[in-house]
Amino acid sequence: MTYAERVQRAPIKEDPVILGIESSCDETAAAVIRGRTLLSSVILSSAAEQAKYGGVVPEIASRAHTEAIGEAVERALREADIAPCQLDAVAVTYGAGLLGALLVGLSFAKAYAFALGIPLIGVDHIRGHMAAAYLTDASLEPPFVTLLASGGHTAVIYTKNYTEFEIMGSTRDDAAGEAFDKAARVLGLPYPGGPNIEKLAKEGRAVIPFPKMFAGGGYDFSYSGLKTAVINYCHNKAQSGESYSRADVAASFQNAACSVLAERAVAAAKAKGADTIAAGGGVIANGFLRDLLAEKCAGAGLRLVLPEKKYCTDNAAMIAAEGLIQYRAGHFADLSLNACAHIPLGKKGKQ
Repeated sequence: MTYAERVQRAPIKEDPVILGIESSCDETAAAVIRGRTLLSSVILSSAAEQAKYGGVVPEIASRAHTEAIGEAVERALREADIAPCQLDAVAVTYGAGLLGALLVGLSFAKAYAFALGIPLIGVDHIRGHMAAAYLTDASLEPPFVTLLASGGHTAVIYTKNYTEFEIMGSTRDDAAGEAFDKAARVLGLPYPGGPNIEKLAKEGRAVIPFPKMFAGGGYDFSYSGLKTAVINYCHNKAQSGESYSRADVAASFQNAACSVLAERAVAAAKAKGADTIAAGGGVIANGFLRDLLAEKCAGAGLRLVLPEKKYCTDNAAMIAAEGLIQYRAGHFADLSLNACAHIPLGKKGKQ
């Protein structure tokens, strides 16, 4: 019996046990879920090694994944008290990300699914970030508005049902996470930029009037102007020999970057008549943004679902969560599935 025939004959379960694997950047992660219940989540990061070079070096990341993938999966299964033969599917990130890094996780997942004769599920990394909220609140069901803010994407999305969504607004240039990293670099902060901006901002005040957004309505974002304003402010002060507060710059940048995220998510929810906002992506781990979202949602009478901070940054729990959605929809991949460095978020409108 071929692998495809074994997968076709496998029963579809309501609450399957799914192994999730994530290796798109510098985290090697594995997690196990049963239905929407998270049983384990393991993350082995090479961020400390990458920090020596001021950012992620693809070759170093790929080698680190190769060394860590077996251990991550073994630990995830052990902590979940699940034997490989009890798995019903393997969900793995196939894009977007670093090609070499993605291929490590994808190759491992293919071999694992083939050996066990269970379905392989290819997961879009960004859809994984969006699905993290389902593990946070077991009662969460569409429709609702999702705020996506990560290193590569920033968008307000109307989640119509589990597999269909509408992009209401997205970034016209830099993503929020990119802006955090670039602002951190000009302030002399180490990689990763986001957490270090947040830490420094706590020592300062948001007193510098950095621009929040380009002129115009809608739900789009633009961070290029904000990034440039921060760079110019610091460079102009340095060139004129004037002193300035790095902490105030960090606090002012953070305020400008996060305020528009919260404001546009709430406006989108009101426009759609939605009563819930969910969020996902690495920038959602920012404490200032989380507090701001809670404040804005409370003021608007909206329910807010925020994944734990550790499930906002790259992890395999979110990949397993999206894997569950695809499993229930019967969307399985074959062994020819390849890695993709870029997967467009999509055009505005229905997806």
